[in-house]
Amino acid sequence: MIEDYDHLISRILFQVTGYDLEPSNIRMENGGCINMALSVDTTKGKFFIKWNELEFADMFEKEARGLEILAESESVDTPSVIGYGFVEEKSFLVLEHIEESLPNAEYWQNLGRSLGRLHQVLAKQCGLAHDNYIGRLHQKNTPEPSWISFFREQRLNVQLGLAIYNNYVKESFVGDFKQFLERLDKIIPESKPYLLHGDLWNGNIMSAQNGAYMFDPAIYYGAPEVDLAMTRLFGGFDSQFYEAYNEVNPIPNHFEDLLDVYNLYPLMVHVNLFGPHSGYLGSVKRIIKRYL
Repeated sequence: MIEDYDHLISRILFQVTGYDLEPSNIRMENGGCINMALSVDTTKGKFFIKWNELEFADMFEKEARGLEILAESESVDTPSVIGYGFVEEKSFLVLEHIEESLPNAEYWQNLGRSLGRLHQVLAKQCGLAHDNYIGRLHQKNTPEPSWISFFREQRLNVQLGLAIYNNYVKESFVGDFKQFLERLDKIIPESKPYLLHGDLWNGNIMSAQNGAYMFDPAIYYGAPEVDLAMTRLFGGFDSQFYEAYNEVNPIPNHFEDLLDVYNLYPLMVHVNLFGPHSGYLGSVKRIIKRYL
């Protein structure tokens, strides 16, 4: 019963606001595969709250830092971070509640332009000053000067190692994948490191009356094509999004040809999240075979 969470919600809200608030109109929300999530009304406003059972104790801290870095870029709309912490053996995150609305005529253009501006925020190296998560998987972000090296070692090779550890892949696949990684510098170009959302699919965007919002980031600095490629997975974004993005930040000519290569990372993440029989492994095999 939702009412069973009243005490927990009150404790969480007191910890982050300093007020003894009585939650009302509690509504269950989508918090991902490992989190409980809900929205609540209080006399101090509406809040979005999610928590888990401490198995991933630093996940919400990393998510909060990612949202704050996106907000500091002044390029994309994100929910404001109210606070995060621990209570009753649970890790929690409290965000500003954003009221979803039907997309208006400018929604996709606004989203495309905002991502284009985000992809103009430049760093000195690929990666990030701290590691974070993509879904429930640890995401390694040790800074490197080379995008190709970073993508090979800290994105694809890490996921291959996890798939081997999970016993999800056969030796023949491992051999093919390693051969593909050896050829990667002949397949994709180097890139300057730009700020990325890192997990940009249509489940992590939302239309609101006052903007086009992004949330649940897995940020790092890398090639913008990675974000763009992921928008083409799981249903894709409207064509107006890409047209507007291209006005702000021209899409490289090689993008369409290398779309599947850039998507190898989220596909391997999904292999490790959902197992070898989920269909994602077959997609990975078809992509790497193309380059062998």
